[in-house]
Amino acid sequence: MNEPEITAPVPLTGPDGELNPAALGWSRVPLHDTSGIGRGHWGRNKRWEYWAVMTPTHILAVTVSCIDYLSLHSVWVFDRATQESVETTVLSPGGRSATLPPSLGEGPARARTRTLELDIDELGAVGTRLGSAGTDELGAVGIDELGSAGTRLRGTTPRVRFDITVERPAGHESLGVVVPWRSRRGIRRFQYTVKDVARPARGTLTVDGVEHAVDEAWGVLDHGRGRWPYDVHWNWAAGSGVVDGRVVGLQLGSKWTDGSGATENALIVDGRLSKISEELVWDYDPADWMAPWRIHGESADLTFTPFYDKSSRTNALLITTRTDQLFGTWSGWVRDASGARIAVDGIEGWAEDVHNRW
Repeated sequence: MNEPEITAPVPLTGPDGELNPAALGWSRVPLHDTSGIGRGHWGRNKRWEYWAVMTPTHILAVTVSCIDYLSLHSVWVFDRATQESVETTVLSPGGRSATLPPSLGEGPARARTRTLELDIDELGAVGTRLGSAGTDELGAVGIDELGSAGTRLRGTTPRVRFDITVERPAGHESLGVVVPWRSRRGIRRFQYTVKDVARPARGTLTVDGVEHAVDEAWGVLDHGRGRWPYDVHWNWAAGSGVVDGRVVGLQLGSKWTDGSGATENALIVDGRLSKISEELVWDYDPADWMAPWRIHGESADLTFTPFYDKSSRTNALLITTRTDQLFGTWSGWVRDASGARIAVDGIEGWAEDVHNRW
């Protein structure tokens, strides 16, 4: 596949609100101006920030999102020793409970409801886009305060509280890509996603009054801005860890990108991204989610062994969702940009199968 690399800032949409053809491609740092999402096409615009942090003892997932006609915010915590989970999810009409930046790095993300408060603040520059973090009720947040550039995640629910910094090491790259959905009327639907894996995380997580240190942990971002079809089926997989003394990050996707001319497949080694321009084959058994998954092609041969299925179902009038997000361990190899096989044995992450009508 021939996927152009974008190396200069570009607007995602044109003056008419439709997809800017010059935005098609991928980047190593966030370069797309997505401020046009939300202008027109009401009901099809989707905006979200999703963070997952895996520690040796817990998994934390945080969502701040707005899909025009409603906002969805969520905090989910999984105790790896007891296999118990705590979740708070809030649906609210419209977008009043959500604050989302027009583009990544251009402001904070917030959620405010009766039972949940979330704050996501950038510390320092994000790629080559805008620079400093914003301010809030706690005052200015800068690089010096917490020791490094990165993203600060804070949240409060009835049973959970957390304050975690996901660091952004110098030179660290992420995958930004625009995926178009083509039809006979042209490209009416499209998604810009930034998948940022293998970022070190540290801080505290408190569950039912018991504080747990977050260390030797990894954070992963899914930043999304786009205009979606109603019915979508996707796979997403990610992994982060240290292999042979190198920090290795894995980012893979399928189904929703098939036939689009774009992939969201990449390998990150010590912060340097290798783009995988191949539609990999995903082999797994929907009748047995916990069986090993295999993802393979000329660029990779990977096995994913799950240890937990985060399964959820929603059926609310026009919205139905089915999610099976499997957490587990990766093994196998991926080719980097030089053609060398990079082992991923032992890194942790997830692989998911999601079908949404939204």
